[in-house]
Amino acid sequence: MVEDAEMTLALLAALFALCFAGGSILILAFAFRRSTGTGFIVLLIPGYIFYFAFSQFEHRFKPLLLSVWFGSLGLSAVFFALSQSALRATAAPIG
Repeated sequence: MVEDAEMTLALLAALFALCFAGGSILILAFAFRRSTGTGFIVLLIPGYIFYFAFSQFEHRFKPLLLSVWFGSLGLSAVFFALSQSALRATAAPIG
């Protein structure tokens, strides 16, 4: 029963991570359409994608896309942490 919960939490974490990756690809594609230099900056500088998403990303559904993007990042981290804690709880104690 516990193994099913671990698997479910891990699958949810993977699902939300895929949603976050899809949003990142959408923002990255917009950055490259804007200019090649901006696209490379978004691609290569780790935190710049968050700045670009709020300040320069223009889309008809920007509020919805950014809320789903950030929400999926947070939920992925939470479900991954929960799956790891469930995995540790079922592991045999050392010593």
